[in-house]
Amino acid sequence: MQQINVQGMQAEALNQMIRTSKERKFLLCGVNGQRYIGCGLKGYSITIEGTAGNATGALNDGSEIVVHGNVQDQAGDTMNGGSIIVTGSAGDALGYAMRGGEILVGGSVGYRCGIHMKAYQERQPLIVIGGSAGSFLGEYQAGGTIVVLGMHVSGSLVGPCCARGMYGGTIFLAGDKPEDLPDKVLHRDATSEDMEHISRLIEPYCHRFRLDKESLLAHHFSVLEPNSSNPYRQLYTYA
Repeated sequence: MQQINVQGMQAEALNQMIRTSKERKFLLCGVNGQRYIGCGLKGYSITIEGTAGNATGALNDGSEIVVHGNVQDQAGDTMNGGSIIVTGSAGDALGYAMRGGEILVGGSVGYRCGIHMKAYQERQPLIVIGGSAGSFLGEYQAGGTIVVLGMHVSGSLVGPCCARGMYGGTIFLAGDKPEDLPDKVLHRDATSEDMEHISRLIEPYCHRFRLDKESLLAHHFSVLEPNSSNPYRQLYTYA
């Protein structure tokens, strides 16, 4: 593993160093807002100590990126595969247009998490959020799965306008139905089959963050899905 102290280093120079190195494993220390770390990389293992800047892991195509701290906006933008693990919280637009891989966040996330998230065949993207999510969670979601666990949350689990424009995929919430859910999105209480599915989804999350899965599954879960009888998708496609 190659250790790099990136304090004062510009993002372009840092990414060039990673791309031209013969190493595939990196420990980045002193990170303080550098953007695009791990952008478009495949087969790398990158551990980040500090606050990662915008678009961390954008276009990730199979690398593992672990952030011991927070990430700013658009982490995992349009990622195809691999994983991004954030021990802290994430900014806005996490997983924007994500189409594969997984993003696991120990804390909370900002606005528009999972916007334009999509899936195709074996590519089934997953976002698991330990805390709460801001407004417009799952906006225009077309596929994949978002799980909000609501740990250590005293207020609302999700912000206003949750699932606006959603026409594919699933959102699991460890709580009740959002108050302003649009009529083109269906809400139901999780069934035993749903709970088994959630259990499988959060298994890697619980292992990574050393959490008791059974205590998380003891909560009441809500399921949000597109309303097939009144779909948003008719606004976007004739398929």
